[in-house]
Amino acid sequence: MDHLEAKDGAIHVELPVLPLRDVVVYPHMVIPLFVGRAKSINALDKALAQDKQILLVAQKSASEDEPVASDLFHVGTVANILQMLKLPDGTVKVLVEGEYRAEIQCLTDEGSNFECTLGPLVTEEISEAESEIYKRSALDQFERFIQVNKKIPSEVLSSLQNIDDIGRLADTLAAHMSLKLEEKQQVLEMLGARERLELLMAKMEARLTWLKSKNAFVVVLKSKWKKVSASII
Repeated sequence: MDHLEAKDGAIHVELPVLPLRDVVVYPHMVIPLFVGRAKSINALDKALAQDKQILLVAQKSASEDEPVASDLFHVGTVANILQMLKLPDGTVKVLVEGEYRAEIQCLTDEGSNFECTLGPLVTEEISEAESEIYKRSALDQFERFIQVNKKIPSEVLSSLQNIDDIGRLADTLAAHMSLKLEEKQQVLEMLGARERLELLMAKMEARLTWLKSKNAFVVVLKSKWKKVSASII
């Protein structure tokens, strides 16, 4: 990883880039990735030869096999490579851990792989009291959410309760929710922890309303079916 100091005094970072299909990685998130494209494998090799840091950035469309700069979102996550295994079929399995958000200032195609220059992203400060209020509200909402949405194991709530930083809490919530790629990217690009939590709580509320309506409809349908079956018998 190279550091450059701009005229404004800000520190800019140069890193290899790993474009991702259908996944957004958040800071503090540990995830295995399967990589098969030559440029992506080269980027991983280059990162390993330096300090094991790489920029993970989502593609706007997963169908692009050979993405160019305009096919990638401008905000990604700088991650550390924890493990990397080259498989017999030529693909690579890599375990990464997100570290921090970063904005691409310049993206270049080196031929063998993508390289980028990253600019700093400034997050907002929030008081401890306000942070606790947001944390309680978000966790209460999430508890109601998982009671209706059985796809999320209840153990997730216990792990979330141990997170004190609400920015990290918001990112972890987003990682566990079934959001579209664009929605996950929207969360990544939001620097304010309050705004992220407010957005996610609104999405949970909307999903709760939909699931409750769906469940109520199913109950009515089953009741009608029983009456019809009884009349036939």
